Amino acid sequence: MDTLAHALWAGIGVAAARRRVPIPRGIALATVGMAVLPDLAHLLPLLAGGGGLRTLIDYTFAMPGAEPVLVPWVAMLSHHLHCILHSAVIAGVASVVVWRWRRSLLVPLLGWWSHIVIDVFTHSADFYPVPVLYPFTQEGFDGLAWNTPGFQWANYTAIAVALAMLALTRRRAR
Repeated sequence: MDTLAHALWAGIGVAAARRRVPIPRGIALATVGMAVLPDLAHLLPLLAGGGGLRTLIDYTFAMPGAEPVLVPWVAMLSHHLHCILHSAVIAGVASVVVWRWRRSLLVPLLGWWSHIVIDVFTHSADFYPVPVLYPFTQEGFDGLAWNTPGFQWANYTAIAVALAMLALTRRRAR
């Protein structure tokens, strides 16, 4: 799924949860931030690798097989950051550590988990398959391709419906 949609879905989830459980604004923002982090962090090596903004844009909006050629160390680092931040194994270890030492950060971790779960099913084997069991394997599940027009239309329609439902039910509650 695209980064904006991850942010919107996380925001919708937080807004819905805040109706039942008090979630401070900072925690809500951190949750949305964690929902977009996996897509943004693996782009950092592209900026550091000398390609600049043009390479970053070309990489971000490339169709499968049309990604720009990257310096080998940039490609490797970007790939492994993608694998690390899309791994349920690594997110699971991080969740156990957070649960043990800083439970107040468990809600933001839900943003990261939402990203992983959504991406497992919305990335095809052709375009950044999600290596959910990394570091044990880099293989990913062959899901629906999020970057097809039909999926984009359906996804943003569902987001609009969810936002409308939040707005309508908020008015009724008042």
